[in-house]
Amino acid sequence: MDKDPFKEYIKESEPSKRDKGYAWHTAIGLQAVDGLKPSEYLVHTAIRNIEGEISLEEASVLLQTYYEENPALDVGDRTEEADKVSVRIAALLSEQAFSFTPNEYISIHRKLFTGIYSHAGRIRDYNITKKEWVLNGATVIYGSATELKATLDYDFAEEKKFSYQNLSMDEIIHHLAAFLSGLWQIHVFEEGTTRTTAVFFIKYLSTLGFDVTNDIFAKNAWYFRNSLVRANYNDLKKGVYETTKYLELFLRNLLLNENHPLHNRTLHILNDDNCVL
Repeated sequence: MDKDPFKEYIKESEPSKRDKGYAWHTAIGLQAVDGLKPSEYLVHTAIRNIEGEISLEEASVLLQTYYEENPALDVGDRTEEADKVSVRIAALLSEQAFSFTPNEYISIHRKLFTGIYSHAGRIRDYNITKKEWVLNGATVIYGSATELKATLDYDFAEEKKFSYQNLSMDEIIHHLAAFLSGLWQIHVFEEGTTRTTAVFFIKYLSTLGFDVTNDIFAKNAWYFRNSLVRANYNDLKKGVYETTKYLELFLRNLLLNENHPLHNRTLHILNDDNCVL
């Protein structure tokens, strides 16, 4: 989308439109973590919901009907996925209900991807690798398939008993980055982990008292994913070390309204000639 149709809604003084605008803007922007782009029909439908013409439920029905009448001709076209997941994310971000549990995390994946992935809401049962542009084609080492549930339960238990009391904001940001990057590194699901993690984390932040109704996720979704990659990758021979510093910059913009430049090129590891590709 060359022109951001949601920018003015984020600034809207009317709470209902502002909150809906944020939810849709974030939902649509997050599709970029998997290189997806929603359709113009979805954007038009979203605006109708923000303006109060239709409910989220009606938006979902319209979208379902649209794709029944207009099936994708290209099997590689994932626009339908982007559209349907966007409306589901918007719905989840509009809900107040939330539980900080592994089951909630898994449930979010199920709600987002039912009818899209056959494994929606299921923990993967095989090991995975993913070639990353930011790592020159290398992969993060993800959680072992045999230990995923145990690792997930452990990370949740540790976070649940962690106390933020008496921490400085710098310490809070660092801890949140460490928790988030660790949760993502487990990579519980075959596909859709980053979008699921983002939605879960946004809802968790609300329970901690943070207002994240801004456009940081929407405008920097690809940076967000790349910062998670860099937080979980080492190549000691080349002097590359895992670091949460990029993710912390993202969180400072998101939570503290700071204005750090978020450029993907700054996350790209160096090649053998020590030049950023």
